Amino acid sequence: MKQLNTNSKAKKTAIVIGATGLIGAELVDLLVLEEQVEKVITITRRPVEYANKKIENHVIDFTDMTKSVHLFKGDWLFSCLGTTAKIAGSIQAQRIVDLDYQLTAAELAIEQGVQRYFLVSSSGANATSFSQYLKMKGELEVKIKALGFAQTVIFQPSLLLGEREHSRLAEGLASKIMPTLCKLPGLRHYRPIKGREVAQKMVCEATKPVRQKLITFKLDEVFPT
Repeated sequence: MKQLNTNSKAKKTAIVIGATGLIGAELVDLLVLEEQVEKVITITRRPVEYANKKIENHVIDFTDMTKSVHLFKGDWLFSCLGTTAKIAGSIQAQRIVDLDYQLTAAELAIEQGVQRYFLVSSSGANATSFSQYLKMKGELEVKIKALGFAQTVIFQPSLLLGEREHSRLAEGLASKIMPTLCKLPGLRHYRPIKGREVAQKMVCEATKPVRQKLITFKLDEVFPT
C-alpha cells in the first residue's frame, strides 16, 4: 500500500481522463477554481482548447497509453472516461473504453507516484451482475481497489443529467420522466443526478484531508440533500 504524502499545503497536479464528457468537463471547470490546484492535465483523444493557463491538454493514443506514461505524473487522477455500446459499436468495444483504458491509466498513474484516485462508476456496479454494463463497472472497481493507491474514492451515480457531446435519445427521454417518477416510494434510489453535482462532490472529496483509504459514495451520498 502506498504511503500518503501528508503535506496538504503543497500545490496539487490533477490529471483528468474523460475530460470532454458530461462530468469530466464540469470537473475541469471546477478544479481550476481551487487554490490547492496548481495544474490540471487533461488527457484526451483529440485537441481541446482551454482559456485557463492552469490547464494542459495532451492528446494521446489510448490504444497505446504506455507511450504517454510521463503524462500520468501528478497527485490526483480523476477517471471520468466512458462511452455506450451504441457509440462504441458493441458491448465488447465499450469494455475497452470503460474498463481497459481506465485500468491502464490507473496502472500508469500509480507507477508514476499518483497517490489519490477518483473514479466515476455507476449505481448498481457489481462484478457478478447479469447486466453486462454493471458487470464491467463492478469488475473495474475490483481491479482498481487491488492496485493499492494511498486513497481510492469511487462515485456511483445513477442516470446523469446535462448536455452531452453525443445526444442519447433514451437518456433524453428518461431525464424528463425519471425526476417525477422517482418521487414515488421505493424509486428514490434511482433518481437522476446532474453531472455538475457529481463533479462538485469529486472536488469536495479531493480537497478534504484524507480520512479513509477506500470510500465508495452511493447515489444518496453523492446527490445533495
